[in-house]
Amino acid sequence: MDKMQFLAMIQSYTGVGIGLIIGLGALGACVGVGIMCSRFLEGAARQPELMPQLQAKVFLLLGLIDASFIIGVGLAMMFAFANPLLGVIQ
Repeated sequence: MDKMQFLAMIQSYTGVGIGLIIGLGALGACVGVGIMCSRFLEGAARQPELMPQLQAKVFLLLGLIDASFIIGVGLAMMFAFANPLLGVIQ
């Protein structure tokens, strides 16, 4: 295989990896947010006096869950635009 074929393989596998990172990251974040918010609503319905404490924790965890997805998107964009694997082929 010549150099161009190696570059094409690296770029195609990188594209598949980027799709998996973003797709599975979005799926995990959405499922996590959905489960957490449903549990918050259950807890608020059972004990309304604890709602402010629960709400603060829910917003903190929402930010952390979304931050993990955004970090995954950032890594995917790094591989899309500044792929370190392309420097391996000399």
